[in-house]
This record gives sequence, structure tokens and C-alpha cells, in this order.
Amino acid sequence: MAKPEYSKDDIRQMAKDENVKFLRLMFTDLFGTIKNVEVPISQLGKLLDNKLMFDGSSIDGFVRIEESDMYLYPDLSTWMIFPWSTERGKIARVICEVYTTEDKPFTGDPRNNLIRVLDDMRKAGFTDFNIGPEPEFFLFKMDENGKPTTELNDKGSYFDMAPMDLGENCRREIVLTLEEMGFDVEAAHHEVAPGQHEIDFKYADALTAADNIQTFKLVVKTIARKYGLYATFMPKPLAGINGSGMHLNMSLFHDQGNAFYDKDGEMELSEDAYHFLGGLLKHARSFTAICNPIVNSYKRLVPGYEAPVYVAWSGSNRSPLIRVPNSRGLSTRLEVRSVDPAANPYLAIAAVLEAGLDGLRNKLAPREAIDRNIYRMDAEERQENHITNLPDTLHNALKDLAADDVMRNAMGDHLYQSFIEAKNLEYNSYRTQVSEWERDQYLELY
Repeated sequence: MAKPEYSKDDIRQMAKDENVKFLRLMFTDLFGTIKNVEVPISQLGKLLDNKLMFDGSSIDGFVRIEESDMYLYPDLSTWMIFPWSTERGKIARVICEVYTTEDKPFTGDPRNNLIRVLDDMRKAGFTDFNIGPEPEFFLFKMDENGKPTTELNDKGSYFDMAPMDLGENCRREIVLTLEEMGFDVEAAHHEVAPGQHEIDFKYADALTAADNIQTFKLVVKTIARKYGLYATFMPKPLAGINGSGMHLNMSLFHDQGNAFYDKDGEMELSEDAYHFLGGLLKHARSFTAICNPIVNSYKRLVPGYEAPVYVAWSGSNRSPLIRVPNSRGLSTRLEVRSVDPAANPYLAIAAVLEAGLDGLRNKLAPREAIDRNIYRMDAEERQENHITNLPDTLHNALKDLAADDVMRNAMGDHLYQSFIEAKNLEYNSYRTQVSEWERDQYLELY
């Protein structure tokens, strides 16, 4: 999905030609939730002049009520007209950056934070950081009140088709809608678990990729509802089946091309690739809280369901945290497999980039690749191979995050403090609950 370059006049002309009547001004809160301010087309001039204000005190992780005034600065390259429309005209969206009344980027805006980390990358001598995401989701049936049930829409499995894959018509319309909106969709298929689907779209620069993930989620949920289905990106909505991940494929570029590729290097990987990999491995436990940010994330990160549990890397098997796919040349990349779709994409991408940059700065070397199935190793074998576990709860992940200054820098102080406070509250709320499993196990026994 190429990033267009629109001028203010281009935007005005497209709005007129396409009969746009409403503008949806989108941004993202601390938790990765898409927020928007909808205004009539009469406010377009005000938007283009960076004069549109909103109340930031109502948004999670933003500001206190006494500092609530904020401005929305549009990124004109994100202008997009939704394929669906109302009888009164079309709706266009533009993704905005949040600014303070002092005309400065707001440090609590996750998108501004990613822009800051990308600036640090360029100061280090690199030009681009490309991301190819692989988001998965589940489709559930809805009840007569339009609420999601826990009944899956099909009983299909990996690569199944109709009649086993009853979601294929919905998935096909999602793909067609995405293509109408400019996405380059590379593949769409049923995933391993019943009711689970994956749609892969072409890589993009890091900021565009994060924007695309947010747009993708919006489209998936919108089209699913047309079919009487509810799409969820919850990592593990049901026990006993695979959860949903969002693998991130990443490549770093400099003026000479892909910085990860060296035709004469071991595995045709450059020293930069190995140092970046070393940084990812060093900070893996610390960025887990950012990339797997909810209590439910850790129900997915357990052995037996294909999700990574162990901090290791390989070029030939999928049990470690990081895989090096076979493609080389411009397509040379690293794949971090732990990330799930509940993650705020702006924060997750900033975290893995900052981890890799730390590896480059300090010339960190990864340990040997693990080319055996780690799930079949016992604890002693894993210890002999220096394989550690990812955190097994949000609580433990937050402790690792709090101990890592590099990951704190990846978020910036404002986002970090808000995130730690909110996630500790979330975990404390969770641990006061009593589950059905506990009652089944203990009520009669004790």
C-alpha cells in the first residue's frame, strides 16, 4: 500500500468530487483503541489549518481535566474515503497526530511516540523500518440483540474452505473492501482454530504499517457485522484452541539497501541483522508487556498451541520467539512471533525497533540458533541451551518492563507512567476475580 502525497488542495478537490459529507478524524489511545472525532465537511478548512480542538481529558492515558485542550493535526497522506456511505453522502477519514496548545507534539500520543523513535533510527544512519504484520482474528455469531456470543461461526481448520469455512464470504468481502481502500492483500485464509482467520497485507514503512493495522481492524469489525458476525482480536477468546497472534516481520534499511542482508555473511545475514537480533532477544521479556498488553494475552503464551513461549531464535523452525524466514536480498527480515493483536501497534513497533537499535548501538550478539523443537526439550535441556521463558503473566511482564530503561525510553515517560499505572490496576482487578474453573476445582473439594 503505497503512501500517497496529498496537498490541501488535493483533499478539498477529492472531498468535492466524491460528495464527502462527514470527516472521521482518527487517533489512537494508550491501549490501542481507535478514537475519532466526527465533524461535517464544513469543518474541513479548520482541520487543514490545524485548528480543530478536542477534549483530551476523556481519552485513556492522555491528560488530566485541567489540561484537556488538544489539537488534531491531520496527516494528509492518510486521507481515505470509506467504500460504504450513507444516503446523505460519503465519509472520509484522516489519521491525526495530537498536539498541545503550545503547538508541540503531545508525548502521550502513541503515534507521535513512534515518530520520535523513527527519528532516532534515522539519526543512527538508517532510512526505513518496514513492517509486515500478520493479524489473526475470530468470528463469533451474534445474538438477537446484536451482542457477541461464544458460538463460533464455523468448525473449520487451517486452509479449509466452504462448507467447513462458513466465514469465507465475510472474509472475501473484507479483502475486497480493503483493496478498494488501497491495501495490497497478499493472502487470506482460515487459520488453525475453528472460527479463526488471517488476512495478510503487504509490508509498509513502520508508521504506515501501524496506521494500516488500525484501519484493518476497523474494516474487519465493520464487514463482520454486515454478516451478523462479531470479529474479535482478543488473543485467546476460548480455552483449548489456538489463540490469535500478530506476527511482525521487520526489515531495516539504509542507503545501500536492506541492512539485514549480506550475501557473504553467515546465513546471508549481515552483522547489523545479528546485532538487531541480539537486541530483540535481550529485551524480549521487557517488551512482552507492550506487545502482549492484557491479562488474556498470557492465556495464549502457553506451550501446546503454537504460540512462542521461549526466548530463542531460529531460521528453520517455528517454536522459538524469533524466526528468520528464508527470503533474502531486499526481502531479508526477522519475524517476532509473540506479538498479539491486542497490542497498540504504534507502541509495539516502537518497542521492537528500540530493542533492535540498542542491539546495534552495543553490538549485541545473539546466542546460537536453536533448530530443534523447543517444546520437546525438558527444563534441563533448555537451561543448557540458555533458553529462558517469556513472562507467564501480565504482572511478571510489567516487572520486566519496569526494570528496563531501554524499553522505558521506547515509550517515553508520559506513556510509560500511564501504561504501568493502568496495567497494574488491570492485573489487580483480575486477581480479585473468582473463575468458574476455580469453583469447579475447589468448591466441593474444600
